[in-house]
Amino acid sequence: MIRTVPGWSYARVVARGESDPEIVVDPEAERDPEAGGDAAPSRAPGASLRVHKALAIPMSEITWRATTSGGPGGQHANRTLSRVEVQFDVNGSAMLGPRQRARLLERYGPVVRAAASESRSQARNRQLALDRLAERIAAGLRVDSTRRPTKPTKGSQIRRVEAKRHRSEVKRRRRPPGDSDD
Repeated sequence: MIRTVPGWSYARVVARGESDPEIVVDPEAERDPEAGGDAAPSRAPGASLRVHKALAIPMSEITWRATTSGGPGGQHANRTLSRVEVQFDVNGSAMLGPRQRARLLERYGPVVRAAASESRSQARNRQLALDRLAERIAAGLRVDSTRRPTKPTKGSQIRRVEAKRHRSEVKRRRRPPGDSDD
């Protein structure tokens, strides 16, 4: 039985070590020209990325792709597609409200990205990248409270003047005996 999944390539299946691949490219699949045609939306039904208690993004709105991780390495690093990059389209999301969308567009632009390549496992890197994406989106949605200037308390003003007086007295006692205060 052969399944067709949008965005998966035969090369990716072979690189994962599957000798008899079940997944082949759907020629009619939508491809992201910016991503080089490797982007595949997650299709897990009901799955979502929990950003915070009030926002969960469906996995169908998140695209991800796997590439070879950079840097030195042997056969494993050069052949395995273990680096994972996840992307979230801010403009195309149905889960964001207008204020949330405006805030993310202002801070990150139309696409929020996160990547992970620390682990040798693609599954572990995918989870790390999703966690980083959730953190980035949560940070982008966070509203910083405005600072209200406060007046020094009477006690703090008295303590400050006493400290200055004490320090002045210490310096005055260090002077040689012949110096006058004039």
